[in-house]
Amino acid sequence: MIEQTKALALIEATEARRADRRRFLTMAGGGAAALGGLALLSGCGGDNGSSSSMPPSTPTPTPAPTPTPTAVTDVDILNFALNLEYLEAQFYSYAVTGAGLPANQLTGSGVQGGVTGGRAVPFSDPVVQQYAREIAQDETAHVAFLRSAIASAGGQAVAQPAINIDGGMAGAFTAAARAAGVIGPADTFDPYASDENFLLGAFIFEDVGVTAYKGAAPLITNKTYLEAAAGILAAEAYHAGLVRTVLYRKGIANPTLKLIENAGKISDVRDAVDGPDDLDQGIASPDGGVTSNIVPTDANGLAFSRNTGQVLNIVYLSKSMLSSGGFFPAGVNGTLRVSAAS
Repeated sequence: MIEQTKALALIEATEARRADRRRFLTMAGGGAAALGGLALLSGCGGDNGSSSSMPPSTPTPTPAPTPTPTAVTDVDILNFALNLEYLEAQFYSYAVTGAGLPANQLTGSGVQGGVTGGRAVPFSDPVVQQYAREIAQDETAHVAFLRSAIASAGGQAVAQPAINIDGGMAGAFTAAARAAGVIGPADTFDPYASDENFLLGAFIFEDVGVTAYKGAAPLITNKTYLEAAAGILAAEAYHAGLVRTVLYRKGIANPTLKLIENAGKISDVRDAVDGPDDLDQGIASPDGGVTSNIVPTDANGLAFSRNTGQVLNIVYLSKSMLSSGGFFPAGVNGTLRVSAAS
């Protein structure tokens, strides 16, 4: 847990420095070019709203007015879900086909971004390959369905934001695996290198999708959209259960792969960033027994819920209040885009 905390702190510091640079460039564009020789980052706060310590000769920028809170609409919720579906669909599509989603499924409101990373997995297990193909088809269909549902609700679908699904040194998968302690601080985690790595990469996303849809369900007012969200939740739960099952089976068959142990570490780091509540479980029974834990539930046998801030904590790879990071280097599009301060 100490190593996880150090890794998370490093990730958050990196994201804070990037946010500082973006914030300065925005100010400089408004006629502040003469300030370019000043120390840009000394004493700057992070995205959580902390104030900057500027030299006395530097004019203090006028803070932006705090926006008046508005009610969250069904379109807001559907667009939040669409951001997550873009991420999942691109990951699975690249893993299965080596290519991403079609261009006509990426447009919309907000800044459209590209995909960093992603390539075909050299599957050696035909069962895993067939499962991956099925999930890729489902996730691609979810993107198309949500875009259509948002249009039918009189809204505009958000464009795909910038997505990082790279398995290299600067990839979000590597950052997540380091924070979890799955790899060392100088190592990389490539989810496209093998069947087992692919399954661990999928494990990062699938459980989050289930808890996100369950957490959003009480906020949806239109019964038609609620039924649709319930249908997607069920599909995501099937996916999560399938991934957990295969990981556990392979982990039992070949303990040297440490799949059960590493899945537990990923679960722990998700819990470390989404707040004090225990909303996550690994693929082995949480009581330390030798049985599997294919269906992670609370004491009532119910799936866990996460709010939008907690979901963004995980995909931004931070326990702080941020508007970007991790798998979404420029943040998600839409009105629900800030992670929680946990």
